[in-house]
Amino acid sequence: MLFRIVFFSLLLAANTAHAALNVLACEPEWAALTQELAGDLARVTSATTAKQDPHHIEARPSLIARARNADLLVCTGAELEVGWLPLLQRESGNARIQPGRAGFFEASAQVRLLEKSGHADRAQGDVHPGGNPHIHADPRNLLTVGAALARRLAELDPANAAIYAARNQDFQRRMSAAIARWESDAVGLRGVPVVVHHRSWSYLADWLGLKVVADLEPKPGIEPSVSSLASLLDGLKARPARLILRAGYQSSKPADWLAARAGIVAVELPYTVGGSAAAKDLFSLFDDTLARLKGALK
Repeated sequence: MLFRIVFFSLLLAANTAHAALNVLACEPEWAALTQELAGDLARVTSATTAKQDPHHIEARPSLIARARNADLLVCTGAELEVGWLPLLQRESGNARIQPGRAGFFEASAQVRLLEKSGHADRAQGDVHPGGNPHIHADPRNLLTVGAALARRLAELDPANAAIYAARNQDFQRRMSAAIARWESDAVGLRGVPVVVHHRSWSYLADWLGLKVVADLEPKPGIEPSVSSLASLLDGLKARPARLILRAGYQSSKPADWLAARAGIVAVELPYTVGGSAAAKDLFSLFDDTLARLKGALK
């Protein structure tokens, strides 16, 4: 009860304050998380939308202009944005958001990364030697990243540190409760074999216990051809799957081709906030993701 009184008192104070920080997030999930933690204390925008592949973005002049005025740049890291983020930082001329500065925050640096290869070989496709960067697909990572991001916000805006701490405590409580509910609802997904378009779903699979048996892409980031799909179809005879998972920004054609011939269901998942009409924030993102997975199995 005391926490609630203190929290809402701090929220009232935040609502009467002017936005202190200008935050640019590389992806919608980090924009949503920052907004949860900062509320009206920050002006938050995203460099990308849910309908764009975050690997392949152009650092256009309008985006560079937004970066030039940012107090904080929040990105995934782990080379997810390697094709455009360094250019964005360099051309912005903004010393605050350069690597190693307090105004640059990498979410992937806060959590344990899956699928570390330790070496980069572009002949193997769009590989990430430091680990798979799609960390937000496991909501447990949002708890860790959120706590670290709240501390960074407080570092940049110490006058409002108590508000960031209170909002983070509230976020941790609500997200932890939601995770417990999702895990209870998703018991039937454990062990379900799936094909994925791209390794966007490794953290989701690790969290829910889904079994990834194949990738549509012959190499990471390389679009599947008819011949590679035919080979995959043949392989599914020995290792059958029940679902094919893809993000909304990925073409539906390869998944639909394989689904029709293998007799399994292709599922479009929202991937991030805004990826479907229902995925309006971090909580409804996972509500919709689980609803689509469970519905596809019926």
